[in-house]
Amino acid sequence: MKRVTMQQIADHLGVSKFVVSKALSGKGGVNEHTKSRVIQAASQLGYFAQKNAYMKNKEGEPNVISASGKQSVIVLMPNIRFQTKDSLYWGKIMEGISRELERKGLGMVIVTESRVDSFVHVLNPSGIFGMIGVGKIDSELLLETHRLGIPMVLVDHEDDLIPTDTVFVNNTDAIARLCNHLIGLGHTRLQFVGDVRFSRSFQDRWIGYRKVLEQNDLEAPKPIDPMLTLDGVDSGEFAGEFEKWLTKMKEKGQLPTALVCANDSIAFGVISALRKHGIRVPEDISVTGFDNIDAADRSQPALTTVHVPKEAMGERAVKKLLERIRYPELPVEKILVSADIVHRDSTSEPKEP
Repeated sequence: MKRVTMQQIADHLGVSKFVVSKALSGKGGVNEHTKSRVIQAASQLGYFAQKNAYMKNKEGEPNVISASGKQSVIVLMPNIRFQTKDSLYWGKIMEGISRELERKGLGMVIVTESRVDSFVHVLNPSGIFGMIGVGKIDSELLLETHRLGIPMVLVDHEDDLIPTDTVFVNNTDAIARLCNHLIGLGHTRLQFVGDVRFSRSFQDRWIGYRKVLEQNDLEAPKPIDPMLTLDGVDSGEFAGEFEKWLTKMKEKGQLPTALVCANDSIAFGVISALRKHGIRVPEDISVTGFDNIDAADRSQPALTTVHVPKEAMGERAVKKLLERIRYPELPVEKILVSADIVHRDSTSEPKEP
């Protein structure tokens, strides 16, 4: 395969090679719109996928971090407003990362900085073993890490611009099993609740839900899209939009028999809204979640959900990072960790019509 050069990117965009170099170097001097165009073009042409696309040392070798003499792993989690280490979901992943690093005798530096210029100050390749990114991270931050040749693994996130190892729960298969369970109980009107644009995990859960309904010759209605924001998922700010939908369906006599929620936090908000409208769970409508956060078994009723092995995902990310450093030529992998259904009181057979 012929090597993609900065000059080819420049010719493709009709700009100078100097502009391309500046945009890909992570330094200033190029406006954000131009930088975005350069990054997109570089990705489309295959620039990021080729080996040694970035900085080289004085000997001309690729600037890939080796294991010798470097004892710190950066854990990047910039969406601190909802992805804190104390959160019900992300905190468990962090526990797994921390525990596995400790087993290997490595330290952990948590970075929550979301601005590229500030983030660069902690990216000192001479003192960094590698990086693990947790949750949603902007492309620019990942590009800067990739540019410096720092090995990285992403947990519950991927970026089309940057080829790197990722660790996800097997969202599609897990929610497919959950939907098959509901259908086995006798449900034929299942409705997905969640914004499929919110994250790759939400999208994969929607795909699994839709696949099962199609296999069973059932209608797969569009997801209820409550326009989620990062804050709205955990705070329940989406509930107003859901209630509007609920009132409309109730008036039409078209309520589903089961609501398949994209995560547990959404399910809690849904159950609260249903109760407000005099709709009982599970007697009138069954509700399921996803993640099995600590509050799921304490909710009223206790929530049927999918248990995500969060600590195991963190541990697996560390193991993959160490493997990537030891064997840098291995193909990039997307690792899927299996998940189990937890049957609780929020689901039952549908009420007779």
